[in-house]
Amino acid sequence: MKLTVIGVGRCKEKYWNDAISEYMKRLQRYVKAEIIEVADEKTREEASDREAELVKEAEGKRILAKIPDDAYVIATAIKGDTFDSVEMARRIEKYGVNGISHIILIIGGSLGLSDEVYARCNEKWSFSKLTFPHQMMRVILLEQIYRSYRIMNHEPYHK
Repeated sequence: MKLTVIGVGRCKEKYWNDAISEYMKRLQRYVKAEIIEVADEKTREEASDREAELVKEAEGKRILAKIPDDAYVIATAIKGDTFDSVEMARRIEKYGVNGISHIILIIGGSLGLSDEVYARCNEKWSFSKLTFPHQMMRVILLEQIYRSYRIMNHEPYHK
């Protein structure tokens, strides 16, 4: 199985990049994983609703350009499905059993994702009702994916 994380914006801080690199290294044992970064749009602090929509649309076009037609796409979204780590592992395992060979997980920019991106998604997952910086969300997502593979393989991992 191939797993791709598409994130809007770059991770600039070394400590986030170190954590991301560590989980990517750990994941290589289980799955072919990659991270694709797409450029974020500069947004005024007082952006109007219309300006915000234009930003999400521009970022959305960049995201959609990176998604192959046959990929199973999951957005991280506050209003998505919530579940625990064991259920996440079951879902990922079920995708493989059902013949899904490429999963793409999307982390939006500071304003979220465009309607076009949500329309392309097969599912939406929520990790919390809280809002996280996109750099932190990458680490959280990769850690949970790693945890899922440990669970699927009946390997110990702290609780």
